[in-house]
Amino acid sequence: MQDALWKMSAAEQAEAVRSAEVSAVELVDSHLDRIAEVNPRVNAVTQLLAERAREAAARMDRRRAAGELLGPLAGVPFTVKESTAIEGVPTTFGTERFRDLVASADAPPVARLRAAGAIPIGHSNLPTLILAGMHTRSELFGDTVNPWDSSRTPGGTSGGDAVAVATGMAALGLGNDSGGSVRIPAQFCGVAGLKPSTGRFPADHRVLGSDDPGLASQILVTDGPLTRSVGDLRLAYEVLAGTDPRDPRAVPVPAYGETLAGPVKVAVVPDPGGHGVHPTVLGAIATAAEALRDAGYDVREVADVPRLDEALEAYGRITVTEFAPNWPMVRKLLGKGGDRFIQMAMEQTPPASADEFMKLMGTWMSIRRSWAEFLDEYPLLLGPVFTEPPVEPGLESRDRAGRDRVASGMRLCTVTSFVGVPGVAVPTGLPDGLPSGVQLIGRAFREDLCLGAAQVIEERLGVLTPTDPRG
Repeated sequence: MQDALWKMSAAEQAEAVRSAEVSAVELVDSHLDRIAEVNPRVNAVTQLLAERAREAAARMDRRRAAGELLGPLAGVPFTVKESTAIEGVPTTFGTERFRDLVASADAPPVARLRAAGAIPIGHSNLPTLILAGMHTRSELFGDTVNPWDSSRTPGGTSGGDAVAVATGMAALGLGNDSGGSVRIPAQFCGVAGLKPSTGRFPADHRVLGSDDPGLASQILVTDGPLTRSVGDLRLAYEVLAGTDPRDPRAVPVPAYGETLAGPVKVAVVPDPGGHGVHPTVLGAIATAAEALRDAGYDVREVADVPRLDEALEAYGRITVTEFAPNWPMVRKLLGKGGDRFIQMAMEQTPPASADEFMKLMGTWMSIRRSWAEFLDEYPLLLGPVFTEPPVEPGLESRDRAGRDRVASGMRLCTVTSFVGVPGVAVPTGLPDGLPSGVQLIGRAFREDLCLGAAQVIEERLGVLTPTDPRG
């Protein structure tokens, strides 16, 4: 049975370990064999933790033999983005300068997954410092390859985790998202991904015990899981939700809210802002809307989302203003060509003055209020993740036109990160041999509504992965 273990869902893997159908060591070894076979072709797993993973699995098998009850993710191997700490392992951010900076403790989401029985099997690739662009290419580890088509990017910045999950090297990936960094690689690689509400999952985004980042980084960046199925995404969500004393932002909100009266209203916005959407993406949205309508949702196409262009402008000014003082130092860490993506943003969007920045804080709150009112009427929003099929690697850093095209493509991801609401990316098929997908966006702290709707779409359209890498 071992050869097939890596193909199983995370829920199936955990149940097999809990029931003694397989050992945790067998499960880990199955994934290590898969990594040995596939990773040389896709370069998604960067630091392999083979012996540590086997030791953790052996301890789990001893606990099970002693009659101890195991957790909901018992034995499930997972990858962790190179920006998130695993105790005793360097958190490199993909840059040569951080190669030997070993983490003293697990980041809160890693600790939560471990407590549920999951086993970290390796770090995963990302763009250098998470800043070099949307394509997963780092100074330290090179390019990660989209398993469906090597001429297309796997997306980013959590592209390493998406590829690892899509190819069966791990059942679960832990990424993070501040404007699409979980959801875009989920679409491009044919897996499911969750960006939670701000404050839903505890996190610690300090770099090896340094000072906390500025306000925008504190609010915009959320850790989130990637899996092959919505059921596994729900399982990871239940484990990751909660509070932690290391993160005062995390709030004690129940994982599941009250059942809404009547059919749930879904606002469909195929072309947010009216800036254009590829026909393949429009087809995915139409197919997903039909699935929801057939399942009893009250699906209505609406004109647009609230204040999109204003929100994108405010997002850009706030982040550039916060980032500008450190840019000369950070630029040196990005390596040759790694600074192009951010440099173009700095040239296009000048930092705000102190007075302007304070006004932008008010604008931010006003836009969040507009979205809360919109989602009060429509508890769910269906729209694109990225408005095109997977694009070529490095498009966003090639020139200004490429950068603008990518920024436009991810606009619904950006605005929903800005207002702090949850979003679930779910695959919809393989038009022209490349994965397509949509996202379900919900009210703050109603990830359960997003997951429920995504499950309906998955049940209609199926699961695309695991897959073997293609040319």
